[in-house]
Amino acid sequence: MSEPGKIPSDLSKDRLRVWLRMLKVTRMIEAELRERMRQSWDITLPRFDVMAALRRADAGMKMSDLSGVLRVSNGNVTGIVDRLEADGLAERRSVEGDRRAMRVLLTTQGREMFDEMAAVHELWVDELFSPIGAQGLSTVHTRLGRITEKLEAED
Repeated sequence: MSEPGKIPSDLSKDRLRVWLRMLKVTRMIEAELRERMRQSWDITLPRFDVMAALRRADAGMKMSDLSGVLRVSNGNVTGIVDRLEADGLAERRSVEGDRRAMRVLLTTQGREMFDEMAAVHELWVDELFSPIGAQGLSTVHTRLGRITEKLEAED
């Protein structure tokens, strides 16, 4: 960790500029994806994220595990699952041996809808990242991986 009162270097200023650019680009891409999902399927990005997590778990997930994977509160997940359930896209089932726990699964309709959305989402992301070629993508991916590793090692 940096020391308070330390004078920033040119490199630290460059890193700050990159961080601010990353934030701006991330927010712009997220806003674009949110709008496209709303227009195409009348669905929110958090609902898409919950469906993505459930799609990766064939046996479903406990609500607490789902909120842990998504790094949001149980209350947020509960509201989203309520809406997915009301739309016939997800269902809750009791967890054997634990009366209080519920497992959430996508319904057949939910899996089919998610698969369609995921395929289109990938095309949208590809389009939004099209200004970066293969070599640039590889470099960005590697460099961001280094930051991720450093932050995870500090935890």
